[in-house]
Amino acid sequence: MARESLYREDRRSFTLSGVPGADDERPIDLHVHTTASDGTLSPSECVDMAAHNAIAAIGITDHDTVDGNAEALARGAEVGVEVVPAVEIAAAHEHWTLHILGYYPEPGDTGLADLLACLRSGRDERNPQILARLAELDRPISDEDLAAESDTGVLGRSHIAAAMVRRGYVRNHQDAFDRYLGRGAAAYVERGKPTAADGIAALLAAKAVPVLAHPGMLGIYDAKSLDAVVAPLVEMGLGGIEAYYHAHTPSQTAMCQRVADKHGILITGGSDFHGAGKPDIKMGTGRGRMHVPYRLLTRLKQARQRV
Repeated sequence: MARESLYREDRRSFTLSGVPGADDERPIDLHVHTTASDGTLSPSECVDMAAHNAIAAIGITDHDTVDGNAEALARGAEVGVEVVPAVEIAAAHEHWTLHILGYYPEPGDTGLADLLACLRSGRDERNPQILARLAELDRPISDEDLAAESDTGVLGRSHIAAAMVRRGYVRNHQDAFDRYLGRGAAAYVERGKPTAADGIAALLAAKAVPVLAHPGMLGIYDAKSLDAVVAPLVEMGLGGIEAYYHAHTPSQTAMCQRVADKHGILITGGSDFHGAGKPDIKMGTGRGRMHVPYRLLTRLKQARQRV
């Protein structure tokens, strides 16, 4: 496939010592959420935190929206933090629900805007169904409770989890997902989502580089199984795998690297920072030991030029 060969040619060039930034080990974080979706810090506050922690670049990867990108870019220019505009979408692929990050989408692309609007609509339709199930379980959450958890009006399961914590129904965000909101839990409701092919196509049409987010969260622990998921996605135009992630073990990171090498695609990394909603996840370092080097962003930017 032509697109795959472009990524492969890029990857070979990145091994050359003369490529600017090829050996740059400055820390970056390419997976950050803001109040534009389900984070607890505004885009500007996220950029300020990156500056305070000497993180060279952050990717703004809000769920189903690019609304936080412009504010983050403006603040980044003011304080000297490189901001990577991005988005995170959910997509269906066989029996999987995949999360796909799209880096550097063209602002105002109408096809991507339509896809994101459909995703947000599906989220809005699901929320009342979840609240109804919680009420049946004697864990009522009112519309007012839920609205109080977001300043932007973009509401999802993380906001429901926060309301449950505030009500004293659960200990923390993870407890809410484990017992009530996660897949297979008591109040879980599936929502409509595009196929992976449609999601990747929309990102590519918007000139974004599509990257498979946190594959370890799929419960995959060996390269053969990961390759079975990734290979058809590469045929669709997938450009990378998020190898560095707060919940990945060293062996999972190495597994992602091997599969990426096989297909000639990129690796990226990020903490999946959400702020106070997930207080154990720190920007830039995840649970304390993650390090994503700037050289990966150099490769991502060069790949973006060929999309």
